[in-house]
Amino acid sequence: MGAVACAGPGSAPDGHGNRPTPTDPALTFDLARHAGLTASLTGSGSTFQRNYINAAIGVLASPLPGLKIDYAGGGSGQGKSDLADGTVDFAGTDSAIGAADRSRFRGRVLHFPTVVAPITVSYNLDGADGLNLDGPALARIFSGEVATWDDPAIQALNPAYRLPSTPVNVCRRSDASGTTMNFSRFLTSAGGAAWTLGVGDALVWPPGTQGAAGNGGVAQCIKGKDGSIGYVDLSDARSQGLTSAAIRNEAGEFVAPTPAGASAAAAHAEVADDLTYDPIDTGGRGVYPITSPTWIVVRAQQPDRATGTAIKAFLEFILTDGQDPSFTASVSYAPLPEGLARRALTQLAEVRVP
Repeated sequence: MGAVACAGPGSAPDGHGNRPTPTDPALTFDLARHAGLTASLTGSGSTFQRNYINAAIGVLASPLPGLKIDYAGGGSGQGKSDLADGTVDFAGTDSAIGAADRSRFRGRVLHFPTVVAPITVSYNLDGADGLNLDGPALARIFSGEVATWDDPAIQALNPAYRLPSTPVNVCRRSDASGTTMNFSRFLTSAGGAAWTLGVGDALVWPPGTQGAAGNGGVAQCIKGKDGSIGYVDLSDARSQGLTSAAIRNEAGEFVAPTPAGASAAAAHAEVADDLTYDPIDTGGRGVYPITSPTWIVVRAQQPDRATGTAIKAFLEFILTDGQDPSFTASVSYAPLPEGLARRALTQLAEVRVP
């Protein structure tokens, strides 16, 4: 086998009956170069990207049996803290490490983008499939100002429905979360004066809202009670069978959360030199406005050869075969813009191995 893409369909399943098949040789994982790899990696952090990361780990399990990767989740805040403390080899995060926090880490850290995906606004309301919502309405809902589903802020956007007076139950993250960071950034951008809770991985939520750990926990919170609404990644929303709202973008369109809408948002985002970028509430038609970036963060200087070599191999896979649209779509994510994936591959040279 010269590359995972040449191994033949089904030889390294991702758990969904799909496998990456990139067409550009420059973006193909060089399996032969890593065939004898033996190492164990640990990671923690973003639950937003966890389903994608686990699918990638599953693809590599058969062709690289000596590479063991354990990804614990726990939220973006947990991942960044674990990497700073040196208890994991890599962190998943949906919120970039800012300049003020760099001193917490042992030496320089590098951000490697992985995929993009929508943050859905999912809800549980009998007989109300396909609701439309906008920034001001969401700001009022998640600020605790909207008590029932027939509130004028929601009804005005959905004249085709006669919405019930069912109480609104807000489900939100209880842990430090990049999903919360990006959702609150959207509400700050699009919610106007109606959003007063600020921006952050963790917010002081109004009394009566229901906290849950991880995107999966929020999905379960929404599913468990009629009248619930919350923000959750598309992959978990789909796996739990949740209904998601279409969100008004800057062009005035109501766009449902899909990988295609996330790709459109990412294509309009400017990328900084450190590969951080912001696809939240970008302009353009077809853009899903609550699209989240997500990264794997690693130390530029690796502690030993086995760990460093394994991290570079894993990142190489994610940035090559792992970007195949059929593979990312199988777990409800979208690939990176090709130019960004190429820049991230170039940045791999900055990961130093003893």
